[in-house]
Amino acid sequence: MSVCFKNPPRRILLRGTNWLGDAVMTTPALIRLREKFPGAHIALLGPEKLRDLWRHHPAVDEIISFTADENLFAIAKKLCAEKFDLALVLPNSPRSALEVFLAGIPQRVGCARPWRNFFLTQTVAPRAGAVKMHKRSKSEIQRLVSPNPESGIRNPEIPRSAHQIFEYLHLAAALGANAEPLAPLLSVTPEEIEAVKIKFGLGKITAPILGLNPGAEYGPAKRWPVEKFTAAAREIQSRTNCVWLLFGGKSDAVIASQIASQLPSANFNSLNLAGQTSLRELMALLKLCRVLLTNDTGPMHVAAALGTPVVVPFGSTSPELTGPIFSANAKILQSDAPCAPCFLRECPIDFQCMNGISVERVVVAVWSAAGCGQT
Repeated sequence: MSVCFKNPPRRILLRGTNWLGDAVMTTPALIRLREKFPGAHIALLGPEKLRDLWRHHPAVDEIISFTADENLFAIAKKLCAEKFDLALVLPNSPRSALEVFLAGIPQRVGCARPWRNFFLTQTVAPRAGAVKMHKRSKSEIQRLVSPNPESGIRNPEIPRSAHQIFEYLHLAAALGANAEPLAPLLSVTPEEIEAVKIKFGLGKITAPILGLNPGAEYGPAKRWPVEKFTAAAREIQSRTNCVWLLFGGKSDAVIASQIASQLPSANFNSLNLAGQTSLRELMALLKLCRVLLTNDTGPMHVAAALGTPVVVPFGSTSPELTGPIFSANAKILQSDAPCAPCFLRECPIDFQCMNGISVERVVVAVWSAAGCGQT
């Protein structure tokens, strides 16, 4: 059921999501809202850590951010001064709905969920095609990988229409926007790219620049083994004479350093940037890469949304639900492990899903994505 407008809203607040990958997946809904309301002022409210993600985005006119220590009333005070006509709340949390309620925004739209419906003027029923992530128990996994697994326990095939992107488009459609999917979109400027070349000493590099992102915040079950990353990076470098840029957060610096130390030491062949970049610098550097070899994590979504080809070993998570399946240059690699996806942070058995993805398979995928052709 669509929201009825006496007059089209002129000032729209979009309450954004709190995590990097999720935020990137909301961009198709933002673009559809801009199509529906081309003359409206669209502001995005989100955490300060993601503020710079939205700079130069064609669907966003204003960015309103909050820090982790700002309370509900401080956020509501910011919003009150903006005199918004309508708020579309993308997260499902009670707090996100309460923020716009306290701000007194006349129309407040979001998904129907317990403990928050009172704060919204219109709730949107859950989407018919939604698929919930089912975290498998250890006993369930053991039954699946046994020689004679029990019938009926395997995951049903997950359709493309189950992807998280459709959840946000479903909400945008409640405002009359087109619900057809688009590839996520982010933007960086040529000036930003030139600035990172200068800052990180990449201006005179003539070799292919490739990116490697070996971490993943959710847990080790999402990480292709470090020794496999290292072996793939060495082999690709021997074939292409590339320069590797290693990405990640501060917690990934040790892993990135471990991989860099195993690469050939002659000439300038790698740069460990884990924990060394701002979000905008990360975006510009990812745009600079010919391809990014990465786990399923935030920078994967950012790179794909910038148009950089990505190669992604998937294990415990589902590309059909949260992968870069709408990006034309994404190569998703999976094993035939019967227990995947399990959606667990740590594998309780032998990590079949990731160990079953060979180094050579990844090398061929990166080689091809980088525009070098196949072996």
